[in-house]
Amino acid sequence: MTLSGVARAVIYRSYTTHELDRVMTARPPAALTVRAREMNLYRRYFDLVAAGRKTIEIRVQYPNLRKLEAGDHIRFICGRDDVLTQVKRVARYSSFEEMIDAEGPARVNPESPRDQQLADISCIYGPEKEALGVLAIEIELVRAGRQDVQHT
Repeated sequence: MTLSGVARAVIYRSYTTHELDRVMTARPPAALTVRAREMNLYRRYFDLVAAGRKTIEIRVQYPNLRKLEAGDHIRFICGRDDVLTQVKRVARYSSFEEMIDAEGPARVNPESPRDQQLADISCIYGPEKEALGVLAIEIELVRAGRQDVQHT
């Protein structure tokens, strides 16, 4: 009975095992979802990326980043916070100094001068890491409505 005093019939549907299996394992079409690579960031850099002020992310060319290309997605993580970006361009350099001079320090960290950025980078990556090659990853924020992304 409902509050108005009129009884409503409840109809239940039975499913076969095959139907349940199909429903439980169904995935959205591939065109609707994309894969996102996850990368950790220090808070000061994360906040700049999340605000859209840092448009170049620096990484060394580890083997797992060699196939990174325009159109890929990166989810940057700091603690419990995350922000989704899309790669616009990937440029490769032989040194951090070459990269900073080519890309411009304001795009890497708008709050820090060139020499300070190079000092900060050298604290994060030693010379043996720089020898792997330097990546300048140009990124843009993904709008909130486009975040149906799988993590990789």
